[in-house]
Amino acid sequence: MIIKRTLIKRTFDFSAALLGIIILAPIICCIAILIYADSRGTIFYKQTRVGRNNIDFKLIKFRTMKPDSDKKGLLTVGNRDSRITRIGYYLRKYKIDELPQLFNVLKGEMSLVGPRPEVRKYVDLYSEQQKYILTVRPGITDYASIEYFAENEILAKSIDPEKTYIQEIMPHKIHLNLKYINKHNIFTDIKILAMTVKKIVS
Repeated sequence: MIIKRTLIKRTFDFSAALLGIIILAPIICCIAILIYADSRGTIFYKQTRVGRNNIDFKLIKFRTMKPDSDKKGLLTVGNRDSRITRIGYYLRKYKIDELPQLFNVLKGEMSLVGPRPEVRKYVDLYSEQQKYILTVRPGITDYASIEYFAENEILAKSIDPEKTYIQEIMPHKIHLNLKYINKHNIFTDIKILAMTVKKIVS
């Protein structure tokens, strides 16, 4: 049953991601041109994240920050973070910067729906129980992504954003991820995808 469910999920992910890339190709090209014209640097940003079975992979996003911004901290505080480019602000606001992760889905590194992949720095803080979320492919969206849609703004109100993320936000995200893993199927994935689109639109 588990193998069959995994196969169905993978088939759905691959088909939907491929279709999405084909349909969105013109938009992806336009965004690439806007990023290139807006600021110096690469069009895509690749960051090492922790995937299934605790294995690192390169997550792909549209670049929304100035070059080498990650050296000044991994957390983005507020949508008006000075490191964010002009076009990057809008790409982040509407989650358009996540579109290139469809290629991660095609490669089998990610799913459309699943726990958002973290950087190694924060995964190293997981308890043995929390590491259970590493037994599935990470996803582009999940319950936690919807719950913390405005995470940057939440962190902007904190005196110590790093502490707030580690002690409050991250544990709750993991709780939501475990909830998903323990009870999910293709219909749950479709529901979460619909909730994500609704959240972005609203």
